[in-house]
Amino acid sequence: MKKMINLLLTILLVISLLLAAGCGTGTTSSDTAKGNTAAKVKQVGIIQLADNGAFTDMREGFINKMRSLGFSEDKMVFDYKNANGDTGTLNSICQTMADQKKDFIVTIGTPATQAIVNMDSGIPVFFISVSNPVAAGVITDMKTPDKNATGTSNAIPVDEMFKLSDKLTPGRHTYGLIYNTGEVNSVSTIKSAKEYMDKNGLKYKEAVVTSSSEVQQAAESLVGKVDAFFIPNDSMVQSAMPQVAEIAKNAKIPVYGSSAVMVQSGAFATISIDDSTIGAITAGMADQFMKGTAMAKIPAIKVSDFTTVINKTTADAIGVTVPQDELSKAKVIK
Repeated sequence: MKKMINLLLTILLVISLLLAAGCGTGTTSSDTAKGNTAAKVKQVGIIQLADNGAFTDMREGFINKMRSLGFSEDKMVFDYKNANGDTGTLNSICQTMADQKKDFIVTIGTPATQAIVNMDSGIPVFFISVSNPVAAGVITDMKTPDKNATGTSNAIPVDEMFKLSDKLTPGRHTYGLIYNTGEVNSVSTIKSAKEYMDKNGLKYKEAVVTSSSEVQQAAESLVGKVDAFFIPNDSMVQSAMPQVAEIAKNAKIPVYGSSAVMVQSGAFATISIDDSTIGAITAGMADQFMKGTAMAKIPAIKVSDFTTVINKTTADAIGVTVPQDELSKAKVIK
């Protein structure tokens, strides 16, 4: 009898151990593994007010660099949202990502950056291509950024842009300025352009727009009044650059844009930063954060690695012969 009792106790002990190992938690070992893997995947939001070629290159530059830094798809997921130029949609996107508690958020351009930073969500924000982060109220100091945000600035070299115009198309005295006063970056760049022109005896005519649908009419209104266009880093105008370029070609007027993508879209020339590169630089900053560096210790960067970009097809269309020495040191789009 005693042996029988001991045998039964042994059997019961074995059964209880098996239950504890395989069934006691209500999950299988594979389920647990999956759960652990999911917990390691970082959720990253990417927000922009509107889409255009420059923003696409910036976004892809950021993502590709993060992948090369080791954040493969099983470690980091990117949730990209575009507000299609609507500020109400932009605010809704920001609120949704704040509610989802993303690990960090990437913004492209000034409006998207302002929208999420002003929400004070507590989520780290890495911005790409904010021309004047301090003036935009995104941070108060470039060296020690606050508001849980940092990133890259693509300040436009306005002085050099007009000097380039003097080299490529000398004798242009009146510039047409098309921009949206709702974008701080545009206003800041236009202010710098006006200051330069005032000091150097140049004149200008303005056409302010409030939506991309107004850009074509704005360009048409300046034809006959100006002998060159200067377009700031304005996402609204940039999205309508093909229309501006076509109007300018027909009128034989050179368009000086603020990004390589504007030139690819038909503008004549620019001095700008490579958009993929600025996205990659911001990715390097996000990598620092992922490795434990505090946001306030990741200084915002003013990127100044500029390249001259010239559209040869546009030059031919408007009757401009670009000096060979300028062509030889520029990136030429045909």
